[in-house]
Amino acid sequence: MGRGTRPGPDGLVVVDKPPGWTSHDVVAKCRKLLGTRRVGHSGTLDPDATGVLLVGVGRVTRLLRFLTALPKSYTCEIMLGVETSTLDASGEVTATHAMAVTPDDVRVAAEALTGEILQVPPMVSAVHVGGRRLHELAREGREVERAPRPVTVWRFEVTPTGDPLVYQASVICSSGTYVRSLAADLGAALGGGAHLRHLRRTAIGSFTEAEAWPVEQVGPEVLLAPAAALRDYPQARVDERVAAEVRVGKVLDRSRLGVGEGEGPWAVLDAGGGLLAVYEPHRAGTVKPAVVVAPAGGGSSGGRVQG
Repeated sequence: MGRGTRPGPDGLVVVDKPPGWTSHDVVAKCRKLLGTRRVGHSGTLDPDATGVLLVGVGRVTRLLRFLTALPKSYTCEIMLGVETSTLDASGEVTATHAMAVTPDDVRVAAEALTGEILQVPPMVSAVHVGGRRLHELAREGREVERAPRPVTVWRFEVTPTGDPLVYQASVICSSGTYVRSLAADLGAALGGGAHLRHLRRTAIGSFTEAEAWPVEQVGPEVLLAPAAALRDYPQARVDERVAAEVRVGKVLDRSRLGVGEGEGPWAVLDAGGGLLAVYEPHRAGTVKPAVVVAPAGGGSSGGRVQG
């Protein structure tokens, strides 16, 4: 860092992504508002979708993979009887079906799509196949074979609306689950087809829409401290002697970190609650750093735990 320069901001902001914005649009706007290039997000939302987007700033960009792994919560509408090229309302209609189903039929079919399931990723996704992203191939009019991937759906609840072919849905699922594919699979299970509309992400882990900021209001004052970015993970608070070893990335005995036989990863905090690093299991009886965010010369990344 040059003389006279000041470090940029570090922290996490929960953004309420508006419709029509890509996740990259949000990142670009936050870079401008916060005056730093070190900004990233923890999981893409489609342009038509709204809701929770976790944006990391400064050193927190190095923690985003831990946020990506958190469960996601969504609300949406599922329209039975119509299939589209994108599995949602933004695509072209590719098939229609005359479907006569009852709310019990839909509920039972949704229950069958919960738990640990195999899901084929949609062509309009960022999954790589043969070195290319699927959505790039889709824009070229190509469709390729996709291997099903294991995902977990903890909740897939459907509620009738005034329209017999439109259902409200609430979904809680693992990272990597495509809600548009759930909608399409529901339609197929009912003997026809379906597509998704009005998708909103209401939470990522414990970060909910209630604490989300409109992107235009993002500024340093709304950033959560780096330690709060990992509030969904177990924490280990250490004294200054151990903190000095953590800052230089030493492999430690579990007993020195005080984590027992847990599976981790652990957010390692200094005595003041500032984030030093993230540690993960190593060889028997030891733990190693996955990410060190505190400066080696002392201090921590961020102040007190917020959120």
